[in-house]
Amino acid sequence: MKRRHMLGILAASPLLPGAAHAQTATQLTAGPMTLLVAGPDGGEISRWGNAIALAISDAYPGTPNIVPQPIGGLDGVTGANRLDALVVPDGRCAAILPGEALIAYLTGDARVHFDPTHWTPLLSGGASGVLMLRAPHGRPPELDTLRKMAPLRIGAARPQSADLAALLALARLGIATAPIFGMYGSAAKTSAFAAGTVDAVFISGEGVPEDLPPLLASGGVPAFTIGTTGQDGTTAPDPLFPGVALATALGPAVSPLLDSVYRAAAAAARLDFLLVLPRLTNPAAVTQWRHAALQAAKSPALSAAAQASSISLQPAPVLAGALAALAAVPAEQPQLLAFMAKTYGWQPG
Repeated sequence: MKRRHMLGILAASPLLPGAAHAQTATQLTAGPMTLLVAGPDGGEISRWGNAIALAISDAYPGTPNIVPQPIGGLDGVTGANRLDALVVPDGRCAAILPGEALIAYLTGDARVHFDPTHWTPLLSGGASGVLMLRAPHGRPPELDTLRKMAPLRIGAARPQSADLAALLALARLGIATAPIFGMYGSAAKTSAFAAGTVDAVFISGEGVPEDLPPLLASGGVPAFTIGTTGQDGTTAPDPLFPGVALATALGPAVSPLLDSVYRAAAAAARLDFLLVLPRLTNPAAVTQWRHAALQAAKSPALSAAAQASSISLQPAPVLAGALAALAAVPAEQPQLLAFMAKTYGWQPG
């Protein structure tokens, strides 16, 4: 079953297995709880929000009614601002956001008025990311081969997107690129790759395995992946791509800055969504939310939705490790923005 259909069925279900959404004494006393959804109603994050709200409700003490409240655009910036500015940390409201909101934070978007390093992690949806390349001899290239191909024409949406992880991975290795921006979504990238307009494309997010066959048919090979985040914050190989090197394994960084900002961008790109509480939330409430989130992730319905989307449901320590990678952003951001302006001709908006 396609990932979007699976999420739609899950979110529309009035009952999850074992759920009893009748009004309980606890609900009547406490009233409904809220899940702030950083994205428009009907969007990808909204569908995850609806499904997760149902699953957590079933696992939370008293099975409260958790009401999703969509707000803002697809990149999640408006919702993230709302979380930091207006959500009271009383344990009655959590938030689900796309990983793209972290890219906006990393790249100094003028709209950003939030700090994700202060959020309390609950659960995340981990996604794969792989650079597909038209390589000589049809096999994964080594560093010398990549350098001989430079400047590498890479199709990308824009610098302020998950594609930044691939751009910085190449820059970290000292490989010059000639990005061609404006390619939003895997279909546009695949078309450009098949036409020979670009030499490489970065495929990430939901449904990566579904996006690969047409690229492979056009002569693409996986050059590297951005890996997965472990519970200790380290990066591990992506199980979807056994034998494919991590970007960091291809060679040393040409500068400490590019190494650090690549790792931050990769941590953000690996997050399809993140579920968090605002800072200073009562520890007892954090414990309840985390337990409920873990139980929800194990539920057959949510597990099936994640599997259909090629998303791994990850506990709070994994998300904490990803957010920790952003801790150096305030100090390094001016240098990153200068690099992006010089290299990609881009300015934060």
